Amino acid sequence: MLALVPVVALVGLLALVILGLPRWYPGFEGSGHLPLALAAAIAAIVARCYGHRWSALERGIVGAIQLAMGAILILCVIGMLMGTWIAGGVVPALIHWGLELLAPSYFLPTACAVCSAVSLVSGSSWSTTGTVGLALVGVGSALGVDPAMTAGAVVSGAYFGDKLSPMSDTTNLAPAMAGTDLFSHVRHMIWTTLPSWSIAMLLYTALSLGSTVAPDRGSVVAIQDAIATQFEPSVLHVLPVVVVIGLVVRRVPALPSLALGAALGGVLAIGVEGATLADVLGAAMKGYKAETGDAAVDELLTRGGLESMESTVLLILCAMTFGGVMESTGMLQTLAGQLLRLVRSSGSLVATTVLTCAGINLIAADQYISIVVPGRMYAAAYRERGLHPKNLSRALEDGGTLTSALVPWNTCGAFMTATLMVSTTAYLPYAFLNWLNPIVAITYAIFGVSMPRLPVASRE
Repeated sequence: MLALVPVVALVGLLALVILGLPRWYPGFEGSGHLPLALAAAIAAIVARCYGHRWSALERGIVGAIQLAMGAILILCVIGMLMGTWIAGGVVPALIHWGLELLAPSYFLPTACAVCSAVSLVSGSSWSTTGTVGLALVGVGSALGVDPAMTAGAVVSGAYFGDKLSPMSDTTNLAPAMAGTDLFSHVRHMIWTTLPSWSIAMLLYTALSLGSTVAPDRGSVVAIQDAIATQFEPSVLHVLPVVVVIGLVVRRVPALPSLALGAALGGVLAIGVEGATLADVLGAAMKGYKAETGDAAVDELLTRGGLESMESTVLLILCAMTFGGVMESTGMLQTLAGQLLRLVRSSGSLVATTVLTCAGINLIAADQYISIVVPGRMYAAAYRERGLHPKNLSRALEDGGTLTSALVPWNTCGAFMTATLMVSTTAYLPYAFLNWLNPIVAITYAIFGVSMPRLPVASRE
């Protein structure tokens, strides 16, 4: 019961600040920052009353923040990359060509398919979103497609590869936690991921074909003309995108790959677009301020910069403070352990695993914790029931990897919102793969579909 106190407090505070206060005080914009900070304080008080020393709590908080530092640094670099890529004409060129090639009638399935392919070869949902995803949102806006729908298609595609690619960190982490090998894990995930992705593609196709939005070709041409006049798109503008994707495919870490991409954007801005060094540094720090004379183009291209990530970084710090207290004091493990009492069958064990991963994404606000903690907690239970550990590793990804982007204060949800400039709650209904996959996984578990068992000799 004590472990539930911070969780109940967090839910209540989020409801008050995000739902209640904006209704009572028009103009007030609620966010998850203060609810997470206050809930962390409540969790610390509960832990202190139960005998935990402040020094231990502080180590737990610092440890959790340390886990998120890689994500925070990538987030900062993405902000700078967005600024220099717009100043260097990379994003404008991609938007210009995208308007030429794409149309609302097939834009959403195409966006999802492109992001799926890029993330599958790169293994990174973040790199995919920060490069081609960013451009696709711009193209969709110019075509008159709802940005929330575009963001949902981008997120679905980005997480398709993040979940299945052997180069993805979560794809390697999940089998390590469960005790199986990488390629058995990947093959087993296809059973739940491919049907979910296929349904998502059908839904995106239906949304695109059913769209009543017909872009004004005159407006589209005006946007293209404004971009062409200001940036003069050429093959050189594709170079940073090719370099970044190529480096990630070759397993070069994301941070230096993206940093090099940001630097190449700056080189193009100076060498091709005639910008000064001060202009490039300003775009990297404060974002690019478009002044093309076309209001639609200015709205599309005024974004990016390190400062644009400030709110997101603070949200991650608050979330990891709360998650650090919950994890280091054992409250998170206590809540997960209690769920095992509800397990009555192999199907309910898998369903409980998926829901626990999703719940930890809500509470601990970190994708890795949502895989590591349930992986530790439930490994023995799977062995006792004679289930192959690849069932556990698949459940960890079905529930942990995919739902992380659906939580506004999770590191992944915060990143997607900051990069795509669309709130998590807005794109959530359209991120079909991310919420369909857990449903498919639980359905499989209930009906015993694709649930291989351990050989009898291996159950000890």
